[in-house]
Amino acid sequence: MNVIKFGGTSVANAQNIQRSINIIKQKREKESVIVVVSALGGVTDLLLNAATQASEKQNNYKEILEEVEKRHLDTVKELIPVAGQSAVLSHVNRELNHLETLMEGCCLLAELSERTKDLILSFGELLSSYIISEALKAQGEDAVLADSRDLIVTNSRFGKASVDFEATNKLIFDYYERSNKRVTVMPGFIAKSADGHTTTLGRGGSDYTAAIVAAALEVPSLEIWTDVNGIFTANPKLVKQAEPIPYITFEEAMELSHFGAKVLYAPTIQPILNKDITLHIKNTFEPEAHGSVISKAPEVKSDNPIRGISNVDNTTLITLEGPGMVGVAGFSKRLFDVISKENVSVIFITQASSEHSICLGIADNEAAKAEAAINAEFSFEIQQGKIYPAIIENGLSIIAVVGENMKNHQGLSGRMFSTLGKNNINIRAIAQGASERNISAVIDSKDVKKALNTLHETFFEDATVQLNLFVMGVGNVGERFIAQIQKQAQYLRDNLHLNVRIAGLANSRTMYFDEEGIDLENWKAVLPQGEASDFDGFIKNIKGLNLRNSIFVDNTASHEVAATYAQYLKSSIGVVTCNKVACSSEFSNYKYLKNLSRQYNAPFLFETNVGAGLPIIDTLKNLVASGDRVHKIQAVLSGSLNFIFNNFNDTTAFRDVVKQAMVEGYTEPDPKIDLSGVDVKRKLVILIRESGYEMEIDDIATISFLPDECMATTNNDDFLVSLEKNADHFNALYKKAADNGDRLKFVASFENGKANVGLQFIPQSHPFYNLEGKDNIVLFYTDRYADQPLIIKGAGAGADVTASGIFADVIRIGNR
Repeated sequence: MNVIKFGGTSVANAQNIQRSINIIKQKREKESVIVVVSALGGVTDLLLNAATQASEKQNNYKEILEEVEKRHLDTVKELIPVAGQSAVLSHVNRELNHLETLMEGCCLLAELSERTKDLILSFGELLSSYIISEALKAQGEDAVLADSRDLIVTNSRFGKASVDFEATNKLIFDYYERSNKRVTVMPGFIAKSADGHTTTLGRGGSDYTAAIVAAALEVPSLEIWTDVNGIFTANPKLVKQAEPIPYITFEEAMELSHFGAKVLYAPTIQPILNKDITLHIKNTFEPEAHGSVISKAPEVKSDNPIRGISNVDNTTLITLEGPGMVGVAGFSKRLFDVISKENVSVIFITQASSEHSICLGIADNEAAKAEAAINAEFSFEIQQGKIYPAIIENGLSIIAVVGENMKNHQGLSGRMFSTLGKNNINIRAIAQGASERNISAVIDSKDVKKALNTLHETFFEDATVQLNLFVMGVGNVGERFIAQIQKQAQYLRDNLHLNVRIAGLANSRTMYFDEEGIDLENWKAVLPQGEASDFDGFIKNIKGLNLRNSIFVDNTASHEVAATYAQYLKSSIGVVTCNKVACSSEFSNYKYLKNLSRQYNAPFLFETNVGAGLPIIDTLKNLVASGDRVHKIQAVLSGSLNFIFNNFNDTTAFRDVVKQAMVEGYTEPDPKIDLSGVDVKRKLVILIRESGYEMEIDDIATISFLPDECMATTNNDDFLVSLEKNADHFNALYKKAADNGDRLKFVASFENGKANVGLQFIPQSHPFYNLEGKDNIVLFYTDRYADQPLIIKGAGAGADVTASGIFADVIRIGNR
C-alpha cells in the first residue's frame, strides 16, 4: 500500500486532475493506493474571501460563490461522461446549496466564528475528493471515497487543530483493515473534533493528512505531488538558478520548510519521522523527474555542507531590554508565558550574553497583540525603569542557511555574513542553534531577493559571480563597451565564472531598466522606450531593483554625473568610470570618495582616467602598495594631442588635424579641454594623488600654446574657425621644431612637489620622440626605478581602448 497526495495546480482544473488520475492508475497497477486530495486550485481562498464578505454584509459574496459553483460544475462536466453526470451534479449542487445556506447565515448574523470558518473551508476538499473519486470510477477504477472526518480526531482549536494520534491511528488502521478497494480517495486538510465538529489542520494541512495516514499504516513511502520538481536550494521564484535537492534528511527538510520552503508543510514530517517512511516530493507535470527524496539516511550524500537557503517574510522583531534584566531569573519565563497565552508562535529567538536584551521574531499579524501583552505583563518594571517598553520592528524577513553537515565545516557563517555585507545587506539579528544545522539572520524585507541570490551564488553556483551593470552614456565609448560585453559574455562565464549583465542603460534623453538583464542585441531599440532620463531617477531605480553586485558605469564627461558617485558608494554600489572630473576635483572630494569606497566596501575604479586602456593606475597602485615611493613623473598623457601633433606638418593645416581627431573620437566632446591642457592636468593630478601626494589641479602650472582668441570661443564651430585664423601661429611652432630636428609633444611633469603641463620640443634622444599615433607614455622614477624609469606605453585614446579599460575594471570587481 502507498499513500499519495495531490494538491495545488495538480487539481486546479479538469485537465490537471486527469494528469493526476493517470499517475494514480500507474501506481495502482503495482499496489493499492490511498489518495489524499486538496481543494481545486484557489477554491479555499475563494471560500475564505466569500465568508469574510458575507460576515461583513457585503453582497458580492454571492458572486464569489457563483465562481466556486462554476469551477466545480465545469470540472464535473469535463471529467465525467455525460451518461454518468446526473448523479454527480446533483450531489455537488446539494453540497453547494448547503454552502450557500451557511454563507447566508454568516450574512444574517454578521459573524464568522472560527468553528463556522472551518466548516465552510471544508467544502473545497470535500467536493474535490468526491469529484475525483467519481472520475476514477467512471474510468473503471475500483475506487471509494473515505471521509477524513471519520478517521482523524482533533481537539477544538479551530483553524489549526491538534491531532489525537492515539484515537486517529486506531480509526485509520481499522478502516483500512476492512477496506478491499484498490484506490481510496479522501479529502486532505479537514478532520473532526472529539465533540463532532469539523476542524482544519492549518496551512498545508493536506500534506499533513497524508502523513498522518502514512504513519498510522506504517507504509514504506509517502508521495506528495505538486507543481515543482521537489525542494529547491532556494525559492525558484526569487532565485532563477535554484535547483531541486535530490536527497535530503528529515531534519534538513524540516528546517527549510520551517523557514518558508512552501513546497512542504513542516508538520508533515513529524508523524513519519520515527516510522522510517521515505517521503518523495514529485511534480505532476514532470512525473519522470527525480524530485526530492527525504529520509533519515539519504542514498546519496552531497559534498556541499549547505543544503538550501530559505526565508520567512512578514516578520516582526520584538525586543525586550533593560538594565533590570541582567542577572535576574525569571524574565525569559514570564516573556514566553505571556506569548504562549496569546497563542503567538515564535519563529526566531536570540539573546545577548549580557542578558540585557532578548529578541523574538513573530509573524507581522500577531505583533500588535504580542506587544500589548508584553507591555501589560511587565508594566511594573517599565514604570520602575528596570526594563523598557517592547521595541517593535516590522518590515523584516528571516533568511536561513540550512545543512546537516554545517557543524563539521569551519567558516560557513563567515562566508555567509561576508557575502551579505559586501552587498550592503544590514543584519538586524542573528541566531544559530547548538546543532549548527541552521544559521538565521533577520534582514529588511526589501533585501530578501538580493540576499537569497547572493548566498545562492556563494554556496551553490561553482563560484560564478553575477555582476549587474547600470551604464550611463551610450555614445562612442558606451556603445563599444556594450558591444564588448555582448561579445565576451560566454567567454566570461566559461573561463572567469562571471555572469555580466546590463540591467540599466541611460543617455541624455531616456533610461531603461530590466531586472533580468537587457537584451544587448536589441538595446538600441528598447532604450528609447524607457522613461525620461534623470540622475536622481537613475539612482532611485538602481536602489529599487536592489540587485546583488551592482556596478554603476559612467561613460560620460559630465560634472553632474560625477557629483552622484557618493550616493552610489554609500549604497554599496560599485563605481567604474572613465570620467576624470571626480578624481581631479578638490582633493577633499577625491579622498572622500576613496574613503566611502572603503567604508561601504564598494569598489571605485577609474583606470581609464589616465591612458584609456593602459594599466597605468593599476601599476602605480601596486608600486605604492608594495612600499615603493614615486619621486618623479614624466608623461605624454593625451592620446588626442599626440595624434594631433604626430599628424600636423607643413602640408596639413592644424585645424584639419584637430577636426580629424574630433571625428575619430580621440578628443573630449569639447576639444578645448584637450588642447588647453585641462585634460592632461586632470590626468596628472590623479597620478600624483595615486602616488601618495596631496595636490590640487590649480597647483599645476600650464604652459599654453593656444592663442587667447581660440580659448575665448564658446562652441566647437567657432573654435575650429579660430584655429584656421591662427594658422600662422601653429605653423611657426612646427617650423621651429622641425628646424631643430625636434618633435612637438604635450608633456606632463612632476618632481619635487612641483608640476606643470605644456608643449615641449622633444629631441631625438628622448624616449618621447618616437611616440607615434595616439600613444601615451608614462615614466615613473621611484626608489626602485631610480636610474632607469618604469615605462608604460601604448594606445592612450580611442573609444575601443577606453571601453576595454572600463571592461577590465568591471572584471577586476568580479574577480575580487
